[in-house]
Amino acid sequence: MSRLDSAIRRLQAQRACLELGVRLMGTTEGPLFELGLGNGRTYDHLRELCPGREIFVFERQIAAHPDCIPDADHLLLGDVFSTLPQAVARFGRTVPLVHADIGSGDAASNAEIAAFVASQLPQLLRPGGIVIADQAMPFAGAEELALPEGVKVGRYFMYRAAH
Repeated sequence: MSRLDSAIRRLQAQRACLELGVRLMGTTEGPLFELGLGNGRTYDHLRELCPGREIFVFERQIAAHPDCIPDADHLLLGDVFSTLPQAVARFGRTVPLVHADIGSGDAASNAEIAAFVASQLPQLLRPGGIVIADQAMPFAGAEELALPEGVKVGRYFMYRAAH
């Protein structure tokens, strides 16, 4: 498969998983978390899917399109190893949906970050909260969810926190 075809399939998987995750979240209250802003496409899609919802974005360094950068109150800039624990202290178990797009070309780094994020999720998610991730990140009390039709197993991952 060409890199172009792979990128298209990844974007289609992201969109399908985000849309399913938002449906599963329903009207559950609380802020949404976007871990990894990148160029801002998925953040922008979440804004469209969830108008009026607070979305907090975690990013090391901004490289997004200017229209896809959250305001300063909703941007947690810095290393996720420090910003996510701060968010746990600030928000507690109020988050109904987390989208984590944290992968890089470095498998060891991906695994380290995914394991750290997974360790924080039980302290962030509301009961029944949804996690959508580009990396496997099973966490305590998580139920792995079936992916939307057409999304290849292993391309994306979805979990629901225990009720």
